[in-house]
Amino acid sequence: MVCALGSAVCFGTASVLQAVAARAAAEPESGAGVDPALFLRAVRQWRYVAGLALDGIGFVLQIIALRSLPIYAVGAALAASLAVTAVVAARLLHVRLSRTEWAAVGVVCAGLAMLGLASGGEGDRTGSAALRWWMLAIALGVLLVGTVAGRLPGRTRALVLGLGAGCGFGVVEVAVRLIDDLSPAALVANPAVYALLLGGGSAFLLLTSALQRGSVTTATAGMVIGETIGPALVGVIWLGDRTREGLGWLAVTGFAVAVAGALALARFGEAPATATATVGTETG
Repeated sequence: MVCALGSAVCFGTASVLQAVAARAAAEPESGAGVDPALFLRAVRQWRYVAGLALDGIGFVLQIIALRSLPIYAVGAALAASLAVTAVVAARLLHVRLSRTEWAAVGVVCAGLAMLGLASGGEGDRTGSAALRWWMLAIALGVLLVGTVAGRLPGRTRALVLGLGAGCGFGVVEVAVRLIDDLSPAALVANPAVYALLLGGGSAFLLLTSALQRGSVTTATAGMVIGETIGPALVGVIWLGDRTREGLGWLAVTGFAVAVAGALALARFGEAPATATATVGTETG
């Protein structure tokens, strides 16, 4: 759980840095869909590079957590990165949090505390070959979502991009559990390895594009839903994730409370326009 929370801190802080950099790198004439060139423009900024470094550290911590905890516990902790984003935005970008938003941060923490008390160890099932292929198929589907998202109207586009990114990150969570043999030959033959790489890369591209322009509150909420609910169900149904004896109700309650608090903070998935303007002044 310490690694899961550390991962949330890394991802939450990276979101603030990357959101500012992505908006500063956006070109007025660029489309609103997935823009691969956006990454090349954003990566020239130190904030985006720092965010990538934090993402790398967070990913390592996430893998460690997924090897010891049920997917539902790790997923809820990752969703709580929005609480970290809110606090970091308040400190670094001078965004004022209302009492309701501070209460939502507290709700997220309470939900995670309940999950920490109720979570058992990770399930002992390794997953079927069919599940591995399904993860790869879903990862490909996430990539396809990005290619059509630009044709959708604004709010629907944000929701589709967010859900797509969340599903991609969810594929990563499940795929980590489906990689049980780290020998080179086994890795090459395991579809879960390709699902992890493709799902993570596609999700990152969709999320970066969602941060490019406009309000991505809906996209962030969609991402939270996509990366928590589906993977949690896969972990319980197919991988044998369980709770401590007699504490199933506490785990369900904690999961629901943590995700609800994260959704209440969904607006912190984007950088405030004033912050972006300040960055533009500094770089100019």
